Amino acid sequence: MVEFTASLQSDKKLLEAVIKINKAHVTMLLEQKIISAQMGTELLQALSELDPEMKFEQSVEDVHLAVEEEVNKKVGVEIGGNLHIAKSRNDQVATAIRMTLRTNLFELMNLVVNLQDSLIELAEQHTETLVPAYTHLHPAQPVTFAHILVSYIDALQRSLKRLEETLPRVNLCPMGAGAIATTSFRINRDRTAELLGFSKVHENSIDAVSSRDFILETLADLTLLAIDISRMAEDLILWSSPDFGIVDLPEGFAFTSSIMPQKKNPDVLEVVRARMSQVLGNFVASATTMKALPSGYNLDFQEITPKLWESLETVADSLCMLSELTKNLNVNKDVFGKPVLKFATTTELANMLVKKYNVPFRTSHRIVGAAVKNLLDKGMALSELTPELLNKTAKDVAEITLAIKLADIKDSVNPKKFVENHKTMGGPAPAEVKRMLKNRKQLTAQSKTNLKEKKGMLEKADKQLKSVVQRYKLQKKG
Repeated sequence: MVEFTASLQSDKKLLEAVIKINKAHVTMLLEQKIISAQMGTELLQALSELDPEMKFEQSVEDVHLAVEEEVNKKVGVEIGGNLHIAKSRNDQVATAIRMTLRTNLFELMNLVVNLQDSLIELAEQHTETLVPAYTHLHPAQPVTFAHILVSYIDALQRSLKRLEETLPRVNLCPMGAGAIATTSFRINRDRTAELLGFSKVHENSIDAVSSRDFILETLADLTLLAIDISRMAEDLILWSSPDFGIVDLPEGFAFTSSIMPQKKNPDVLEVVRARMSQVLGNFVASATTMKALPSGYNLDFQEITPKLWESLETVADSLCMLSELTKNLNVNKDVFGKPVLKFATTTELANMLVKKYNVPFRTSHRIVGAAVKNLLDKGMALSELTPELLNKTAKDVAEITLAIKLADIKDSVNPKKFVENHKTMGGPAPAEVKRMLKNRKQLTAQSKTNLKEKKGMLEKADKQLKSVVQRYKLQKKG
C-alpha cells in the first residue's frame, strides 16, 4: 500500500525546495522563540549538511518524511522530532511545488525568448525572400519568409506574457497554513515567506493547502504554448516536403528511411508535434481530477503534480529543439518558380481594376475569376494574361468596356511588386517587416531584463536565508 500511494519518485524534484523550506521554518521558529537557540542551530546545521541530490530509501513515503528522517539520523529524534513543529506536509508540499514551479517558469520563459531570438535572426536574413502564404492549405498570396516568422514570434510573445501573468499567482507562500487550520503556535508567516522569496503569504489556510488552480493555470499556459509549437512544427514538416519545397531541414533534424534511400524524414519535428498532444492531455487529465474534489486537502493532488513536471519538461525540450533547428534552417529563395504558385497574385489584379479602372470590387472579382478559369482551360499562367483577353472577359462577364494596359497587368501579377505594395501596418512589405523585427528585438531585450530582475529577487532571498542560517551556525560554534 505504501508503494502504491508513495510519491517519492516525482517528489525528488522538490528536494532542494523542501530543504530550504525547513531552513526558513526553523529560522522563523527560532526568531519567534518557539524553539530554543540550541535546538534551532542544531537543526539548521543538520539541514545544511543535506545533499539536494541525495538518494532515498524506497520504503520512505515522500520527500518530506525523507528529509525529516535524514535530520533525525544527524541530531537524534529528540531534536529532529521538533522539525515538524507548526507545519504539515500539506502546507509544505504546496510551498515546495510553488518554489520549484517558479524556478521552472523562469527557465521556460528564457527558452521562449531564446526561440524568439533565433526566429528574429533567421527573419533578418529573409525580409525579401518570397514565399506563398496558405489558406485552406492552398497557395493564397505572396509574403516574405520573414513575415511568417514574425507571426511565430508574436504568438510566442503572447505565451510569454501569459506565463509572466501566471507567476504572481504561483509566487504565494502557503507555509503556516498547516494541515488546513494554521497552528496555535505564534508563528510569523510573513517572515517565512520573505526568507523563501515569495511576494506575499497565501492567506486563507484552507485555500492555501487545497488550491491547485495555479497548476491548472500553468498547464493551460503550457497547452496554448504547445499548440503554437505544434503548428510551427507542422508548417516546417509541410514546407520541407518536396511538394512544397520551401525549406530544407538541417541534416541533424531529419533522417532517412530504412528502405528508401531518397527519403529525408522530418522525424524530430514529428516527435515535437506528437509530444505537444501529451501536454494537452495532461491539462485535461489534471482539470478532470480537480473538478471532482471536495474542498480541503486530498491525496489526489499528488497525481496532478507529475503531469505538471512532465509538461514543463516536454515543452522546454521542444523549445530547445526548435531553437537549434531554426539556426540551421535553409530557405528556398526561388520557390515562386513553381507552376502551382502561378496564380498567387490574382487578388492584386482584381485590386488593380478597382484602383485604376474604377470597376466595383465584386465585379472585378468576377472578371478576374473568369479570366483565371480561361487561362487554366488553355494551360496558361497568370503572367501570360493579355489586355485583349482581360478586356474581352470584362465584356462577356460584366458587360463593361475596358482598355487595360499591359504594364498594369504585369505590375499587378508580379510577386515581388505584390509584396512591396502590401505595406499596410503588419503587412509583408520588406520595410514593414524590418520595422516589426526592430520592435520585436526590443521586446525580447526587455523580456530578458525583466526575467533577470525577477530571478535576482529570488537570488536575493536565497542569500538572505543562507546568511541567517550561517549566523545561527556561527553562534553555536561561539
